[in-house]
Amino acid sequence: MNDDGPVLLHTQGHALYITLNRPRALNALNHTMVRSIDAALAGAECADEITSVVIGGAGERGLCAGGDIRTLHDDARAGGRSSLEFWRDEYRLNARIARFRKPYVALMDGIVMGGGVGVSAHGSIRVVTERSQVAMPETGIGFMPDVGGTHLLAAAPGELGTHLALTGRSVGAADALLCGLADHFVRSEHLPELTAALATSATPGEVARTVLRHTSEAPGGELASARHWIDACYAAETVEDILERLHGSGLPEARETAATLLTKSPTALKVTLAAVRRARALDSLEAALDQEFRVSSRAFEQPDFVEGVRAQIIDKDRNPQWKPAGLAEVSDRDVARFFAPLGPDEQELGLAVDTGTDGD
Repeated sequence: MNDDGPVLLHTQGHALYITLNRPRALNALNHTMVRSIDAALAGAECADEITSVVIGGAGERGLCAGGDIRTLHDDARAGGRSSLEFWRDEYRLNARIARFRKPYVALMDGIVMGGGVGVSAHGSIRVVTERSQVAMPETGIGFMPDVGGTHLLAAAPGELGTHLALTGRSVGAADALLCGLADHFVRSEHLPELTAALATSATPGEVARTVLRHTSEAPGGELASARHWIDACYAAETVEDILERLHGSGLPEARETAATLLTKSPTALKVTLAAVRRARALDSLEAALDQEFRVSSRAFEQPDFVEGVRAQIIDKDRNPQWKPAGLAEVSDRDVARFFAPLGPDEQELGLAVDTGTDGD
């Protein structure tokens, strides 16, 4: 095992351990990492001695904060195209994880956001801890949920997924379980023991039982008690109507949520709402990823993405100047353009997910 690489691979017993190893960058994913994980999974699927794959993050802060936003920002600002290649391979990896034939154990400890959700929440065994903070925060940087996030959030109970997609708020363990983003709660102090025990689990059944032996009940969350106003407000047809219901609910938490939404990119809010609702009607993760590739490709060309990353990540002034600045200026036609076929670029750069199980 090379301890210096951005992805560490280590086989012990019956388990392949994948560790995202950029702790200073909170294990943010770059193209090299995506390709390394994909190749490791292709090999593990064909290796009879490997019973399970376990993915975690180096350092104390979390599994992964998402994609390497600075690199994407610089590419967009320079008018480049490499980000589209990165997304295509990243989305293919998300699909491979979801279709992986062996137990894929994701240790979602600490911060798990954006691309971190993509390499964990599509797995077959998803473990959260009392330290977990799970989010798809893209609307705050003028972008939209991707990496299969619209597929996951569309399947959440009621309108919880819509709420999380638009606000970008992070949730703890209990709420991640409620929303279907995770399967089991394990206290962080027990993760080393669980991780080691998976090496001796020789069958998928043993892997499942090993995880269950380490689980306990998650501390209480917040979303279950908020379902009454979340479902009522987010069932509205448009973002403007959602805001009106939030303001009119009479609940302080709903009004605070409305204030949060008004800080997000108006274009990102409207496209995200459409993307989650369209994802509900799609029949597979792959279809949602194809849709997300179109949306991401179009968002990459818009000024809000560069401006959002500048304000939140680079200059950190937290004062993005969105264009357009108001919801009324984003028309239905503007939103529809994000979902239109990409033309020649769709054939060159579009997502062609391999759902085969031969590991190629």
